[in-house]
Amino acid sequence: MGMPTRIKFCGMTRAEDVQCALELGVHALGFVFVKESPRSLAPEQAARLIRLLPPFVMSVGLFMDAGAGDIEEALHCTGLNLLQFHGREDEEFCRQFGVPYLRAVPMGSTDSITDFCNGFASASGFVLDSHSSGEMGGTGETFAWHRIPGSLKHQVVLAGGLTPENVAQAIREVQPHAVDVSSGIESAPGEKDAGKMKQFVAEARHGQ
Repeated sequence: MGMPTRIKFCGMTRAEDVQCALELGVHALGFVFVKESPRSLAPEQAARLIRLLPPFVMSVGLFMDAGAGDIEEALHCTGLNLLQFHGREDEEFCRQFGVPYLRAVPMGSTDSITDFCNGFASASGFVLDSHSSGEMGGTGETFAWHRIPGSLKHQVVLAGGLTPENVAQAIREVQPHAVDVSSGIESAPGEKDAGKMKQFVAEARHGQ
């Protein structure tokens, strides 16, 4: 029996959704800093939500091909615990901020997952999502879970099309370090559904 699978909710935009997630015992909350996303927040908006988080609940900032200055500003304003990169950032860029980071692996366009991850030795973990390179995720689509190398499992944050209906099966099949959900717990982009959040957490725990 390994460690229990951690749960991350991504694309948080409303205080009531953050509060609901905290009451459910979610381990990490993701905030999107990508202007093209319907879930995007300005640093000041994210900071107001992040102030609601108690100790040991991680705040994660999602970026895609942002300038270093924009990331520094978001860090200064919000005190993010963890960065998550979804664009074409290389390892040198990702690690320059002195903050632990996750690197998204675009499963839609990556042939060798191991080679891709080996290029980011300093990463704390890898978000395996169903999108292609240069895309952000939040598509609601899954990918073939059997493609994940066993050697990576302890670093895998499984994303891409997870829902209350499939998360238990995903955890049983992949045994990831964490699962990451955004559109699968929403009633509309950026608006989380309390019932779906509750069901997702219950099913994730059932899958362990």
